[in-house]
Amino acid sequence: MVDVPVVLRDRRGAPALPVDRPPTAPPGFHVLAKPSGPICNLDCTYCFFLEKEALYPGDRFRMPDDVLATYIRQVIESQLGPEVTIAWQGGEPTLMGLDFFRRAVAYAEEHAGGRSLHHTIQTNGTLLTDEWCAFLREKEFLVGISIDGPAAMHDEYRVDKQGRPTYDRVRAGLDKLVAAGVDWNVLCTVHAANQDAPLEVYRHFRDDLGARFIQFIPIVERVEEGSTELTDRSVDPDAWGTFLATVFDQWVRRDVGTVFVQMFDAALASWYGTAPAICIFGETCGNAVALEHNGDLYSCDHFVDPEHLLGNITETHMVELLASPAQRAFGDAKRDTLPRQCRECPVLFACRGECPKNRVATTADGELGLNHLCAGYLHFFTHVDGLMHVMADAIRRGGFADEVMQVLASAGRNDPCPCGSGRKTKHCHA
Repeated sequence: MVDVPVVLRDRRGAPALPVDRPPTAPPGFHVLAKPSGPICNLDCTYCFFLEKEALYPGDRFRMPDDVLATYIRQVIESQLGPEVTIAWQGGEPTLMGLDFFRRAVAYAEEHAGGRSLHHTIQTNGTLLTDEWCAFLREKEFLVGISIDGPAAMHDEYRVDKQGRPTYDRVRAGLDKLVAAGVDWNVLCTVHAANQDAPLEVYRHFRDDLGARFIQFIPIVERVEEGSTELTDRSVDPDAWGTFLATVFDQWVRRDVGTVFVQMFDAALASWYGTAPAICIFGETCGNAVALEHNGDLYSCDHFVDPEHLLGNITETHMVELLASPAQRAFGDAKRDTLPRQCRECPVLFACRGECPKNRVATTADGELGLNHLCAGYLHFFTHVDGLMHVMADAIRRGGFADEVMQVLASAGRNDPCPCGSGRKTKHCHA
């Protein structure tokens, strides 16, 4: 790889002398910027980020304009590709107000330098107004809406500061987005309250909300930081595997190519032989960092703690922080610390041990570091193996993944199921 000069700037925005891009810097990386830190207008009981307020006692948790400008410039000039994603998360980022994001977009457009900009924001949707939605549509934001299924399941844990349900307010915000023509997707956490209703959750998103892009995120919540004991809200490993497999069976028969489920896209990438687009299934990690409101950069959104503080972007350019030995070691540890049971697993190529934050279980031979969700992923990836091969083979021939639906539809009820399970189609994917 050829080293590419990066123009560093100080916190006042004045250009500094060009420096060589560190050879260990990744060609591209993803930054989740948290302009309001952990501050949120809701009080979701499983939220791991609310407690991060303790890292900055007495802080106002509002990103100042000099940090905003520094972040925008650095994230644009750090990417080697022609496209740049500027992503906002929280807490609840809309608490910053619409004018903050107008300035953010203006900074980005000023420094784009011919690159194509993609703006994303993750929100609970409760503060969205018509004015907000008009701006998001005009600037072509992709908006992620956090919603955990039908009202009863969503409201079990996603409550406001007074402990009141929030589904109706989230749905009202989503309706405004849809009416304004804003691109949106669903982020659904899977936990004890919805893990046993996969089809009800999926059909609610697909049929009731009209969602076409869905992310499922497992809740694995420690009782306290550093503990391996998990809360009762955490998703059960077997239920997680059954949840994914059940949704997959519905999706693969009728929705391939019209509904996109991030977990299934990532699995197909592994079967096809290319790198998945989400970090949890990468062999290593370290290229998805979290930016706090004051410019502090952390190794990962799930590792915002003093041990994983890389530095501050107003003092050290983020590309140098990404290239630092500490961050490269953090990323390599995902691969290098896998227990033997994982290294010998037949689905390692797809799972890769998933996220290190979830490695709180013990293997059959007593080795610590097994992922809490191991049994679920083993079930899911084994379950989808045959049909993933069908889809991957179709793409290699120059076709499309949705051909799998015709393959399933054309199989006789008493024929062996095309998934390769050995069962008759009528007892499998009829």
